[in-house]
Parts: sequence; C-alpha cells; structure tokens
Amino acid sequence: MNTSATLVGERNRVSGARRNITYLLLFAIVMFFVALSSAYVVSMANATYWVRFRIPQPFLISTAVIVVSSVAAQLALVSARKGRARAATVWILATLLLGLVFTANQRTGWYELIANGNYMADRILANNGTYGEDYTIARKGITLLKEGDQYFLPDDVQRAKPLNAEMEDYKNTSASYFYVLTVGHWLHLVGGLLVYIVLAIRSLMGRYTAEEHTGIWQGTLYWHFLGGLWIYLLLFLTVVH
Repeated sequence: MNTSATLVGERNRVSGARRNITYLLLFAIVMFFVALSSAYVVSMANATYWVRFRIPQPFLISTAVIVVSSVAAQLALVSARKGRARAATVWILATLLLGLVFTANQRTGWYELIANGNYMADRILANNGTYGEDYTIARKGITLLKEGDQYFLPDDVQRAKPLNAEMEDYKNTSASYFYVLTVGHWLHLVGGLLVYIVLAIRSLMGRYTAEEHTGIWQGTLYWHFLGGLWIYLLLFLTVVH
C-alpha cells in the first residue's frame, strides 16, 4: 500500500509540475501578442500613411476550422478520461488533420494578400487590388481618393496635388504587422501540431489511460488557447485594422 501511495504521489507531483509549466508557457505567449497588438495600435496612430486592406476569405474559413479542431481536441481529452483509448486516438488524429487544414487556409490567405500587392515591408504604392474594395489608404487618418493611378486628399477638389511622390517613401506597415501577427500565431500552431504528432504516436502505443493522460490535457489546453488566440487576432485585425 505504501509503495502504491508513493507512486501515486509521485505521479501527481510530476503531473502538477507539467501543468504549471504549461500555464507559464501560455502566459509568455499572451505577453508576446499583447506587446505586438500594442505596437500595432501605436504605429497606426502615429503613421502618416496607413493601408487598410480587406482580410482574405481563407482567414475567415480558418476560424471555423480551428473552432471545430478545438472541439475534436476536447473530445480526445474526454475519451481519455473515460478510458476510451481508441476514441481518444481518433480524436487526436482528427485534431491533427484539422490543424493541417487550418495551415492550408492560412497559406492561401497569405498568397491572396501577396497577389493584391500587400507584401511585408514593401512600398504602400505596391497595392494592385481594387481601390475601395480590396484596400484604401489613409493619410493621418483621412482616407484618400484615387483617380487613375493618382492619390489625393478629399479636400483637394481641383486634384492639384497628387500625393504619389510623397507616398513613395512609405512602407506598408499594416501589411507587415498582419504577417507578423498571423505568421507568429501559425508558428505557435506548428508547435501544437508537433505536440499532437507525439500524442498520436503515444496514444497508438496505448500510453494513455483514465488515470494517466496529462499529455493529452496539456495538448488540449494548448490547442484551445491557440483557437482563442486566433479568434482574438482576427477580431483585433478586423476592428482595429
């Protein structure tokens, strides 16, 4: 009995330590994205020129995909807690597959941005989408008018002072932030995919039981966090951007 109690106590101690490490990791990631979000807002407020572009549809599809994947991750945890090893494996694999679908949609969204001229750290004038639909450009918060290839302030009724020459010196900072935020999230998601590959292998080997499934708990919490983080980023970029 004493040996059994000792083993249980040791297992609980290790499990508690792993949980605390998980919480610290999530806190660090939150601080990272809070800093980026704050920098975005400050940069936008102080920018002379700022590009507002339409967020591509694939990023919206990604949101639905990651929500469904989060449900699959939770079902894997529930199955593990009930000792249903086979069901847990199926849901772990489903989460992994949906994570790859999310990645594919992100890639499509980035390519659409590039096709419209929204490169990272490139010139504002590189935009080649439809003005007013795909993007607009603001000068100190005032949305510019575009006629032909020329940009004007709304109060320049005579269209006497095109701003193109001045705009040549400015970079598309908003696109740069968009890439940093979305790629930054995706890189953390790649970490989650690697975790779920390990979980899938261990689950197929029968390593998880109703008594010991801390790894699945960690993976599930991290995946829920990634889903919530993506929803936050999308709302932030939609509202603030």
